[in-house]
Amino acid sequence: MKNIFKKFLIMNIGQFLYAAGITMTINANQGFSPWTVFHQGIGMQLNLTIGKATILVGFILLIINFFFKEKIGWSTIFNMALVGLYTDFLMINNLIPIFDSLILSYGMMFLGMFLVGLSTAIYVGVGWGSGPRDGIVAVITKRTKFSIKTVRSGIESLALVLGFFMGGTVGIGTAVMALSVGLFVNLAFNFVKFDVTKVKHSYIDDNIKMLSSRAA
Repeated sequence: MKNIFKKFLIMNIGQFLYAAGITMTINANQGFSPWTVFHQGIGMQLNLTIGKATILVGFILLIINFFFKEKIGWSTIFNMALVGLYTDFLMINNLIPIFDSLILSYGMMFLGMFLVGLSTAIYVGVGWGSGPRDGIVAVITKRTKFSIKTVRSGIESLALVLGFFMGGTVGIGTAVMALSVGLFVNLAFNFVKFDVTKVKHSYIDDNIKMLSSRAA
């Protein structure tokens, strides 16, 4: 139980830092990232905050993952719920600054992308699965001949276009993030020497089977 609690705490910290990174890119006011443009657009159509729209989209993607029998871990569920809640908490309480300076705004945007990568290494490193958006990439990749990079780019491009037509905020920063977020995520992974291929995940169905065998 002590080990489970420790993993839960680390995973929770990772989700909070992920939300902080996303909020930094939002408050930079240079245009939102593709997924955030989509979340904002959904929120504008349904009168939801960005955080609540993030949860709604994550929940729908989680159902799709389940339908296509993609592995779901506890981090998948908590990522769906906590990132949106923490994002709203940070934005409503104005805990992340907004700068008038263009240099400081872009600096915060770059730091936000780095933090997204760092937080991903933290919560994925726990070994309880990844987020529902990563699951959708895996679902499509397994059922097509396209590479993960191509599928991810295609999904984010679609999210960006749909979000834009629903009223999402697009700017120069949107293009900058779309082109460089991978670089910053890799930079963060290298910074903490995180190798995602070496993480052994424990999924919810694995936990159920283990508990069932012990009960028997």
